[in-house]
Amino acid sequence: MAKSAMIQREIKRAALVKKFAAKRAALKEIARNLDLPMEERFKARLLLAKLPRNSSETRLHNRCQITGRPKGYYRKLKVSRIALRDLASNGQIPGMVKSSW
Repeated sequence: MAKSAMIQREIKRAALVKKFAAKRAALKEIARNLDLPMEERFKARLLLAKLPRNSSETRLHNRCQITGRPKGYYRKLKVSRIALRDLASNGQIPGMVKSSW
């Protein structure tokens, strides 16, 4: 099990990303638009820099929904490999069985 502080940190980051997504996208659009004057694009960059760092989507890290484990994460299922094996062994994932040969 991961530290609860790490799990809470990721939850806080996800909330900030969601909160500032529209504002960040609008400022990025202005900053990238080469048709606008350079001063206006620079001003948009300065406003973008004033936003909280944790509101950037690249700062998010995938974690298991069950254990909070950051490594061995399956994106499609949103769980780690260990949690996936436990769920499969308990028969909680339909159609998935532990292989043996």
